[in-house]
Amino acid sequence: MNDAPPPPRAVIFDWDNTLVDTWPTITRCYNAVFSAFGMPRWSEDEARARAHGSLRDYFPVLFGEERWEEAREIFYGTFTACHLETLRPLDGAAELLRDLAARGVYLAIVSNKMGPALRIEVGHLGWSGWFGKVVGATDAARDKPAPDPVTIALSDARLRPSDAVWFVGDTVADLQCAHATGCLPVLVRPEEPAAGEFSAYPPRLYARNCRALGALMYGGAGTISA
Repeated sequence: MNDAPPPPRAVIFDWDNTLVDTWPTITRCYNAVFSAFGMPRWSEDEARARAHGSLRDYFPVLFGEERWEEAREIFYGTFTACHLETLRPLDGAAELLRDLAARGVYLAIVSNKMGPALRIEVGHLGWSGWFGKVVGATDAARDKPAPDPVTIALSDARLRPSDAVWFVGDTVADLQCAHATGCLPVLVRPEEPAAGEFSAYPPRLYARNCRALGALMYGGAGTISA
């Protein structure tokens, strides 16, 4: 086991299912598209396993180059109708953000949710004041896991990616982005990583939830990957 790194000077967070629970919303939106296209629906577990990456990267693969924009319109129409109603902060997320902001840690979001919708959700929860930058899909030339959104996220921080800049998320896209930029890759989700699950982009740190992440930053509790 490695020694724990020092507390972060900056933290870049993923949004969906890192700070807020949006799997019910995501599953509903995908299934609206599948129903319109005559395709089998997904369970929430299937959505969790398969719905990663930005829509502009994933939808052409899933629905084909000729119809992916039609699928996108159905997805976002469904999303617009329900996303604020179903938005729920994850346990301990608000407390973690409040504590980090009080300590003077620079905070940002890098998400593959469309930028305008992402910023509406952050504002809806009253969290906008905690973040220096909120960067969503299409805000940069390329989406996560490309490094472009991280450059924007840190543009006001006077910091360069390093172990002092933690990139926190729940999927391989977050870990890949952290590795691509030189940030410290941190996995936060209820399930511990399985052996070999992230062999190409391993997390340096793992915490089961936001409360455990706060303890890992300042109290030493948590899992440190070798």
